[in-house]
Amino acid sequence: QVQLVESGGGLVQAGGSLKLSCVVSGGTFYIYDMAWYRQVPGKPRDFIAHIHRYGHTNYADFVKGRFTISRDNAQDTLYLQMNMLKPEDTAVYYCYTRDRRDHWGQGTQVTVCS
Repeated sequence: QVQLVESGGGLVQAGGSLKLSCVVSGGTFYIYDMAWYRQVPGKPRDFIAHIHRYGHTNYADFVKGRFTISRDNAQDTLYLQMNMLKPEDTAVYYCYTRDRRDHWGQGTQVTVCS
């Protein structure tokens, strides 16, 4: 059973930085494409960034130049470095992968105050 566990969220002032982590267990991390999403109450979950198993990345326009997705296959861990945070980045952040089915973490809350 693949499990994803996020950490690293918290409260930060606008302009600050946070680094999220997502540890993957129960699967073969290095073959997985991975992604980050976020969600605010009452709205759909939004795509943030994706990283291919070989390292190619792509981002949503609203985070380009501010957020960086990366992975450490030796540690079975996905990261999201978030810089220049804005109040509108406040959300619950989820990591995601798919093998035969979708797998989501439990989410980590990020709150950016102005």
